[in-house]
Amino acid sequence: MPLTQLPDPAGAGSIDELVECLRRLKVWAGDPSYETLKERVNAAWTAEGRPAADLTRRSTVANAFTTGRRRLNNDLVLAVVRALHPEDGYVGQWRQALRVVAGELEAVAQVRVLAGLPPDTTGFTGRAAELATLSGGGAFLISAIEGMAGVGKTQLAVHAAHRLLERDRFEHVLFVNLRGFHPDPAQPPVDPAAVLDGFLRVLGVPAHRIPHGLPALTAAYRQELSRVRALVVLDNAASAEQVRPLLPEAPGGVTLITSRRHLGDLPSVTTVAVDVFTPEESVDFLARTLPDVPVGPEPLALTLIARACGHLPLALSLIAGHIRNTPGWSLTDHADRLDERHRERRLDSGVELALDVSYRNLPAGQRRVLRMVALHPGQDVDPYAVAALTGDDLAETRDRLVALRTDHLLQEPSPGRYTLHDLVRAFAVARAHDEDRRSDRHAALTRFFDYCLNAAAAAMDSLHPVEFAQLRARIPQITSPLPALADPGAAVAWLDAERPTLIAVAAHTATEGWPGHTTLLVRTLARYLHSGHQGDALHVYGHAVRAARDSDDLEGLAFALTGLGDLEAQLGLPGPADAHVREALELFRRLGDSDGQATALYNLGRLAEKKGDYQTSIDFKLQSLALDRASGNRIGEVGDLAGLGSAMERAGRYAEATTYYQQALDLAVETGDSWGRGYALSGLGELGVHAGDFAAAGGYLREALDVFRQIGNLSGSAGVLDSLGLLHTRLAEFDQALACHEEALAIFRDERNDLYEAVALNGLGEALHAAGRDAEALERHTAALRLAVTSGNPHQQARAEHGIGQAVTEPGRARVHLQRALDLYVGLGVAPEVAEVRSHLASLS
Repeated sequence: MPLTQLPDPAGAGSIDELVECLRRLKVWAGDPSYETLKERVNAAWTAEGRPAADLTRRSTVANAFTTGRRRLNNDLVLAVVRALHPEDGYVGQWRQALRVVAGELEAVAQVRVLAGLPPDTTGFTGRAAELATLSGGGAFLISAIEGMAGVGKTQLAVHAAHRLLERDRFEHVLFVNLRGFHPDPAQPPVDPAAVLDGFLRVLGVPAHRIPHGLPALTAAYRQELSRVRALVVLDNAASAEQVRPLLPEAPGGVTLITSRRHLGDLPSVTTVAVDVFTPEESVDFLARTLPDVPVGPEPLALTLIARACGHLPLALSLIAGHIRNTPGWSLTDHADRLDERHRERRLDSGVELALDVSYRNLPAGQRRVLRMVALHPGQDVDPYAVAALTGDDLAETRDRLVALRTDHLLQEPSPGRYTLHDLVRAFAVARAHDEDRRSDRHAALTRFFDYCLNAAAAAMDSLHPVEFAQLRARIPQITSPLPALADPGAAVAWLDAERPTLIAVAAHTATEGWPGHTTLLVRTLARYLHSGHQGDALHVYGHAVRAARDSDDLEGLAFALTGLGDLEAQLGLPGPADAHVREALELFRRLGDSDGQATALYNLGRLAEKKGDYQTSIDFKLQSLALDRASGNRIGEVGDLAGLGSAMERAGRYAEATTYYQQALDLAVETGDSWGRGYALSGLGELGVHAGDFAAAGGYLREALDVFRQIGNLSGSAGVLDSLGLLHTRLAEFDQALACHEEALAIFRDERNDLYEAVALNGLGEALHAAGRDAEALERHTAALRLAVTSGNPHQQARAEHGIGQAVTEPGRARVHLQRALDLYVGLGVAPEVAEVRSHLASLS
């Protein structure tokens, strides 16, 4: 049955739902065959100048329509959409939907990689045969420890790794929890690409040399491992698919894997199956752990305790911790008590029985800490977060966390950060729902969310004190202690460390009844989210928009839409960006919010600038400037002036651009606005490069880079690095130019920022061409052209066409690309670039 309505991708909340929408679009468009779609896509890509090696196949196109996938080829999906309905606005909706789906899966990219091992288990017992296999030596060892939950796989892997460290020399030690079986659906298995990125950083690879995409990351990781002897522990793996990219190919190191599942046909992997302890191992473990506890009248008390625990190591550890903390009881008393608990509650699981007994004999304060930690929506906690959840003193909270870790109820994968075994978490969540009233659980989480707001506010106040002043009064007052965040370096470190938790908080508050916290958290973190964390920001802003709509919070919605639209403009999503910012502008007008209107108008100006409509951009920014001056918003005025400088610069009106940038710099210095100062300096540096004033340009750009790095603005730093690359190219310092552009490119790729990736690729192409490396220059400009077209940026498209025209060797082909560049530049009205391309065309004649 034919579809009459164009399918809307905006409602898709998962990859499968988006694929279903793509199927409906195919039917709506007349249901062309996969062969026809392949031909349309390849024709479009050939017209863009892609090499034959980049063209797609029928099977690849057909694969884009299959469900059950963990990721999509966004480039191909957008090409298929364009082949089915070539309307820019509609393609933009799909680009946004792909971003949103990626944002919903953002949790898979949140991972902590350790450059070392967790502490070894004190008094490790048993597993002699398994340890012999794991530490058997040899130049190349990959072992997979497999077994049920609670059987002690992680402890065995960590103990074996510590033994290997004592015996052998390793230059690097890597540890990661792959989160294969977390009980919370909001904590899915980790994306191996995120693990590889972290591993490469630990191995000392500079950020600008870390590649993009799983195949390239895997190749880079394996190359690094081929040079060093490394010990790698991949804990809690979900599947062979997750692990395969993380395995080395060359001899020289040891990799230990743990998983509840059989990992199948992984190459060169020795499987070590781990079962529960034997009765003898169980008794030996208890005897070693509890040497001073009297046996009592039952000589087989240890045997009875081990049997009650099902010989499961986790259960035995928990029971041993409980026994140590019950003075005056004999082992017989404990065996009797376990038997009673088993009969009273019909607890068939050894772990559940051990947890129940251990839990009931904890002091009330420790029990509550355990329950509250289980309610925390993030991956791990620190003492400050737990103190907020419980409302207790920080020192007392630290002591309770240490006690719970000692009793094996908490794990401490890195100093001061605690997490729960999956089985313990499930048990503690159940206890929280049984023992704590809904209102008490709600109050605990509210305290924690208030703490997150206050800690985030303290960090942002340290980095942007002038701008944050107007928001400070909205932050709820708390009595919970905060970490020391007055130093900008400490503030950036805290924000980076807690980013996974803050993302989880935004998701939880938006959907579970704290919408005001969601919108306020986003406003608090706005500068941080826009300074180089766009992938996370897109996810968080989506939650804020939904929370505000669901709660009829017009002010919160207006701010969330403004930020979302600005982010979408940065990411090359002009259609959704325009709609969201215009909706925000109308809301601000209804609310009578002059500052909000100015921000929305400014963002419309930024969007027009990225589309190449420079006069419209200038008009919007002049309106924003007038509103900010009328209301006395001096921080807004700094942004307006710098934005006008940018629009004038893009339009080729360099004298006016210089005036606006200088005014922005003067006002930023006067008001103490580091953010605005960095962008004003960056703009003046770019103008210096254009004018040939290289000494002044270098001074401005290096000062801007220092400012951005101090406040943790990655995006600003990347933009300055790109401009420094242009400066080095003009100075014929090609190695320095390439290094700057590569570092900028790495940051933009980390943020999945197609538009600015095109900027950096064009800079690389120009540097390579100037260095006489035209084949490499052609490759970079071709990649930039593809990204510029998909992100809707005609200026970078023209720049790429110009670069291709200079890099190709055949005059006829060069003329085609140069003419395309000329047509685009004429349409943009930028006289300097028009003159330059005309000169190159004339030289061909």
